[in-house]
Amino acid sequence: MDEKILKWLYDIRSAIEEIESYFIDQPRDFQHYTSNLILKRAVERDLEIIGEAVNRIIKQDPDFPIDNARKIVGLRNQIIHAYDNISDENIWAVIQKHLPILKNEVEDLIKL
Repeated sequence: MDEKILKWLYDIRSAIEEIESYFIDQPRDFQHYTSNLILKRAVERDLEIIGEAVNRIIKQDPDFPIDNARKIVGLRNQIIHAYDNISDENIWAVIQKHLPILKNEVEDLIKL
């Protein structure tokens, strides 16, 4: 695997683990998330990093096997460019449903 792509995969995994770490000593519930502006901004920043890394990977190799790559980049673009239209519900769904899947996918790709 290309060394740049491998580095970006590690960046994705690191950003996901950072998001997970925000909930180690705090409740992992929607109310807590929406009421904590610092937490929301930290999660959004890590999602930006994930989206940018995926964007770089698919520019380097358009056929690289990351499911939902375009949606991940789209979320990054929304956070950066349409920050006033970010839905807490959508971000929470990403945290709860999609990040665990992406983390497993990235870990499998790193092992290749």
